[in-house]
Amino acid sequence: MKSLHRRSFLASSLAGSAVFAAGPLASLGAQASTLGGSDYRALVCVFLFGGNDGNNMIVPLDASGYARYAKARGNSAAGGLALEASSLAPLAGSSLGLHPGLAPLADLWNQGHLAVQANVGTLVAPMTKAQYLANAALRPPSLFSHIDQQMQWQHGASGPTLTSGWGGRAADLQAASTLPTVMSFSGNSAFINGARTQGLVLPPTGSFMLRGFGNTPASNPIYNLYARQLQAGSPNVEIQAADDVIQQAMMTSSLLNPVLSATPSTAGLFNGIKGTLAQQLLAVAKVIEARNSLAANRQIFFVSLGGFDTHNDQLARQDNLFGQLGPALKAFHDAMVQLGLAGQVTTFTASDFARTLQPASGGGSDHAWGSHHLIIGGAVRRGVYGRMPDLTLGGPDDVTSEGRWLPSTSVDQMGATLASWLGVSAADLATVFPNLTHFGQKNMGYFG
Repeated sequence: MKSLHRRSFLASSLAGSAVFAAGPLASLGAQASTLGGSDYRALVCVFLFGGNDGNNMIVPLDASGYARYAKARGNSAAGGLALEASSLAPLAGSSLGLHPGLAPLADLWNQGHLAVQANVGTLVAPMTKAQYLANAALRPPSLFSHIDQQMQWQHGASGPTLTSGWGGRAADLQAASTLPTVMSFSGNSAFINGARTQGLVLPPTGSFMLRGFGNTPASNPIYNLYARQLQAGSPNVEIQAADDVIQQAMMTSSLLNPVLSATPSTAGLFNGIKGTLAQQLLAVAKVIEARNSLAANRQIFFVSLGGFDTHNDQLARQDNLFGQLGPALKAFHDAMVQLGLAGQVTTFTASDFARTLQPASGGGSDHAWGSHHLIIGGAVRRGVYGRMPDLTLGGPDDVTSEGRWLPSTSVDQMGATLASWLGVSAADLATVFPNLTHFGQKNMGYFG
């Protein structure tokens, strides 16, 4: 009998192209739990694919900072990228403003539940501009490459050859459970795959159930084919593996299909918000609302929004993208407030890299490096963490002359702070983030 890849099998057996990432399902319980505690906590990664221009996400509003920003970005009427200061949503008590599309998040700042991680990016170890210029071997591999930088963000490490993501490695620490700790509503990704466990890929809309030529597993000919082979004592390891997948799929389907098919109590908060991100976050809210029936006390979710590779027409394109991102993030936080879980769910953004401060031709920008990201949740302490770059082209933070910021905070440090809050112990952080030992500060302080 031809071998059957378990991901292909499950993709053909579950609705919505829902799959388990590669890896033995039985390994969910391969390690004793060192993740979490008795309370419920969840992390939600919102990946902005394409390389988000953090320079227009967070803009300095003090006179000197804005002047440098406007000089480097250029007047929008002449093909530049500078936003008008009057259009920005001020972050009270700071010298920064949000892109107007993100204005709904200013309310979360005022409530004390929004943090800005300044100038974060991939690093192998702390680096100076002089070291960057003198020794290419010290740089993260394949800087400015979409796929490579996406993988390094999701792997939680630059340099080492990894096949697992930091969300998955955190899940490796969790005790055995019926459902995987990590779930994606945005397809398979490196972030959700652990060294011993795998995440579950779910459709943001529709149902999640076994399908075939019958409505029940017993009438599904694919299932029956493998059941007969197993009853006959088949030594075929692929058949045995497929049975493991089917059994897990049946249990997972019975638990999640009612959850994903239902209308949650928070659905109204997402009404009128355009784009697929809102659908994905609503699906996350459904699963979180059903946490007790799912017997989950630690969960990690992956959602995404694409289109941030803005080589041209950036102002209009980013208006549209942030017009989806800001309202969706606000609605999701409000949903957690309604559920009484705002302090137990933390949402954060991530992306390939930033974009050059200096505009490119066509009203766009080119691939860059360090960028700014958002952390949202009831447990989050309002503030700007890390150090904002000096917005001077060719200045101390620019590794070229176009405004490519050398990160002052690493992906490892940001991720370790989030993972620590989730429940990863100090002893296990080096397993989840292999390069963390190279950095002095292990916790950026987002949480009180």
